[in-house]
Amino acid sequence: MNSIWTDTVTLQKRNPLQGDMEAEVAIIGAGLAGILTGYMLKKKGIDAVILEGNRIGSGQTGGTTAKITSQHGLIYKKLIQMYGREKAKHYAGFQEWAVKEYERIIREHQISCDFVRCNANLYSCEEAEQLKAEAKAATELGLQMVYRRECELPFPVKEVLTCENQAKFHPLKFIKGISDSLRIFEDTMVKKIIYDGGRSYLFSDNAVVTASKVVFACHFPFVNIPGYYFARMYQSKSYVLALKKGQIFDGYYLGVDPDGYSFRNEGGLLLLGGCGCRTGEEDEGSLKSGFGQLRDKAKELWADSEEIFCWSARDCITLDSVPYIGEFGTRRKGWYVATGFGKWGMTQSMVSARIISCMIEGMKVPEADVFSPQRRISAEGLRKFAANQKTAVKNLISTRDTKRCTHMGCRLSWNPQEHTWDCPCHGSCFDAEGGILSGPAIRPLDKA
Repeated sequence: MNSIWTDTVTLQKRNPLQGDMEAEVAIIGAGLAGILTGYMLKKKGIDAVILEGNRIGSGQTGGTTAKITSQHGLIYKKLIQMYGREKAKHYAGFQEWAVKEYERIIREHQISCDFVRCNANLYSCEEAEQLKAEAKAATELGLQMVYRRECELPFPVKEVLTCENQAKFHPLKFIKGISDSLRIFEDTMVKKIIYDGGRSYLFSDNAVVTASKVVFACHFPFVNIPGYYFARMYQSKSYVLALKKGQIFDGYYLGVDPDGYSFRNEGGLLLLGGCGCRTGEEDEGSLKSGFGQLRDKAKELWADSEEIFCWSARDCITLDSVPYIGEFGTRRKGWYVATGFGKWGMTQSMVSARIISCMIEGMKVPEADVFSPQRRISAEGLRKFAANQKTAVKNLISTRDTKRCTHMGCRLSWNPQEHTWDCPCHGSCFDAEGGILSGPAIRPLDKA
């Protein structure tokens, strides 16, 4: 299933790596986070190579709705409660910087990527108190948000919280504009890493890369120990339709209610998103979940709308809804990670690139404390940790006769909408023939 992004731009094809090589930094993953990290390292004069198992931008970057914003759902009140105002302000400051940095890079390189400044909006059809509380928290942190009661959505809402002067763009056109000078090898999946003190050896099918530093920008780290990211994250799936004859909005909207929808325009089409659930927990016998529900909603709101594209996205959700950006683990000096972006991969990719490139250069980034993978998780996060382990154990010990994920052996579920095998534990996805579509699995399914 092509997204509007993958269907409207062609990226330069890069060759796979066919021989051993050395580099100061090896970046695993050529999505937006990996590309931006490589870009920033190159600007600092640091030698880096990017290794991609598929094509540039073929993962979650190609499935995004491409909102560049500091408004990340109902995040700021929760951040203040969990980590205090100082760390919450660090989070907000990085997001504000990311929006401005996109605009600066685009202007500097004169990249034609449909970048537009616009308003970001949260809405609720059920109650207003949560938006009022979020507005108060965001204002305390220095963010400019406007609280109002009316908007252009085609149904009644209780309240709307607007974050002004945010942005949207075409992510693959942006990647095309900054990646030409970077060393990138496609169809080069890293399947094993050996750590030997100050050096690491990255093994693909046809080559070994020796590097002093490694950046995991591959969506979900496939190395389980150390780090234990498999126990600290799960993947959530959401669905998107691109509609002709929908509605044109001035900005973009996200519903904060449990059944809320996302609305955003691009290239004359309306992107309608929503109907998310934990990956692998879709109703295996139903074609009405996900895309089906979105199609029903589209016809309800715009009877003459026409579907042009449909696709899904998988987002890594951390225990506290804050990404893990920084040192991979205390026992792996020189390893770095950027993962757990939730639904906000555009700004978090830019934030990751800045933090990790500065760390590799040897600069301290004290404001990155809120993102540290080694941070102490809140009580709410611990409850989520327990729930994640319960789900994993249930699917590991299941006696149901079905396929098993090659990552950690969890029972796979069949997704009839996309004809894929999905893992409810950690979110790996395989096609009908068992080939890998997304990790953390790095080995295809065994043939029946």
